[in-house]
Amino acid sequence: MSDDAAVRIERLLPDSPHLARVAGWQHDQWGQLSPGETLATRRASLAAECGPSGVPSVFVALQGERSVGTASLVADDMSGRDDLGPWLASVYVLPEWRGQGIASRLVRRVEDEARAAGIERLWLFTSDQQALYARLGWQEQAWVPYRGDRVIIMERRLAGE
Repeated sequence: MSDDAAVRIERLLPDSPHLARVAGWQHDQWGQLSPGETLATRRASLAAECGPSGVPSVFVALQGERSVGTASLVADDMSGRDDLGPWLASVYVLPEWRGQGIASRLVRRVEDEARAAGIERLWLFTSDQQALYARLGWQEQAWVPYRGDRVIIMERRLAGE
């Protein structure tokens, strides 16, 4: 492993060689939230989220040419909560790269993308990473049951920053 300075954040494009790996992470980490979704359908959905700017957008953390993390800006990430959005979603860093600030950099990149698109606030949900997001300025809104789990919805106001 190298230090955080060697890691760069780039936009993930639909034809990226990193797309399959990122889709695999998402399927492994959150596939249980979408019963019936296969790795192939996750990959197709991810490719559709790889927009050129704004919503949707996907970012990948790269160390050299190796993908080590990802985060997304999507219109909808929580079924039944059409009143909320857009969302910071799918924040993931390989276990051996955690603790180096990569997740924080990915979150900030998504926030910057949202600001540039004129978005005033973002939402996320998590079952276990609320401390990370709170350190980054996210506010807890509500604990809710979601697809067999208990998650917290958090909000980040971007206007005026």
